[in-house]
Amino acid sequence: MNIRLKLLNLINKLSPLDLHGDATIKNNTEYELSCIINFYSRTELLKNILSCLAEQEIDKSLFEVVLVEDRGGTEEGAKMAEDYSGSLNINYITLKENHGIMGYSRNFGTEHSRGKYILYLDDDTIILQNTFLSKIIEKFNELNPDGIMSLGIASFCEINQQYQYHDPYYPTNRCMAYSRNVLAELSGFKSTIIGQEDVEFNIRLTLSNKNIIKLGELQYFHPPLIQHNFRKSASVGLSYYNLKNNYPFFIWILLLINGCRYLPYGLLSFNKKFLYQFKFSAGFLLGIIYGIKGKTVEYK
Repeated sequence: MNIRLKLLNLINKLSPLDLHGDATIKNNTEYELSCIINFYSRTELLKNILSCLAEQEIDKSLFEVVLVEDRGGTEEGAKMAEDYSGSLNINYITLKENHGIMGYSRNFGTEHSRGKYILYLDDDTIILQNTFLSKIIEKFNELNPDGIMSLGIASFCEINQQYQYHDPYYPTNRCMAYSRNVLAELSGFKSTIIGQEDVEFNIRLTLSNKNIIKLGELQYFHPPLIQHNFRKSASVGLSYYNLKNNYPFFIWILLLINGCRYLPYGLLSFNKKFLYQFKFSAGFLLGIIYGIKGKTVEYK
């Protein structure tokens, strides 16, 4: 256990955190697995992950694909769902409210899912094995874990063919599977989290001492984190600032410090890895300032 986790557990013993999110997840299972993809437009990317799922070596009746499109949906999104309905069990739903809030969107998709196990995917995720879904189901049934992390691979080509911008193992919603039971027990995600709802969920998951296993044989591709502006990271910082009424004070402060931890990397901006990490923390800090001033920022 690293220092941050030890500190988190120590603080939680002194001032326990309510480990529940905001979802109401019922035990209405019809499939072994639900693949939940939250998206808005970007159907050229969505097509890639849907093609990956359609090519899986698994009986179609064992899994469903829940497509959650933001902002009331688009004609292109609805058509993409219809185009793949012949090869996949597609459940296409749209968000009529709380647009751009990923915690709410993930909960919405989960509450409309019917799988014994839940696999969260981003629209720009690509899974790299045709046996990906069957292996996940097999390992859940065989080992009975609370969650399964596969191995993440980031793009080399976008940043001088040198750096993978992601921790290869992290319980991130770009490709993370959970048992329905643990999601129900922890009540899913915080519905007010604009971005990085998976990071907040992982805090509660960690404090719950759940059994998460790593499977290197299952791999996925996801583009690296590239900060073109501060809006996305500022919205994350604002989300975490607004947790002040939901978290014990010292855990909340630890969250804010964690989000700002890359600020010193601004002195090493000649390194592109450090530059993008610095930009994330700078945007995160900006979001905290927005929160203090009562301002808002849109997640983009």
